[in-house]
Amino acid sequence: MRQLIRAMIFAVAIALPLPAAMVFAPSVQAEVALIDINSAPAAQLDVLPGIGPARAAAIIKGRPYNGKDDLINRKIIPQNAYDGIKDKIIARQKR
Repeated sequence: MRQLIRAMIFAVAIALPLPAAMVFAPSVQAEVALIDINSAPAAQLDVLPGIGPARAAAIIKGRPYNGKDDLINRKIIPQNAYDGIKDKIIARQKR
């Protein structure tokens, strides 16, 4: 009897469509998770892979940035460190 009930619940769960909020939630969370190199504190920059206290301090000292690739163009961090964080950062402009 329990197996029949479990099977019915499973079948109903599969048949129901996912709510839109569940489908789009990962992309919204990914956008929110970006770290702004123009405003993030050192502690937040320090958690990025390949960025320690010294590089975090260099990033802060070099502000403001027109784009995240300014980290490479201005030789703030090396290419391999940039490659590890480029998908995790953004350089928002103040208005």
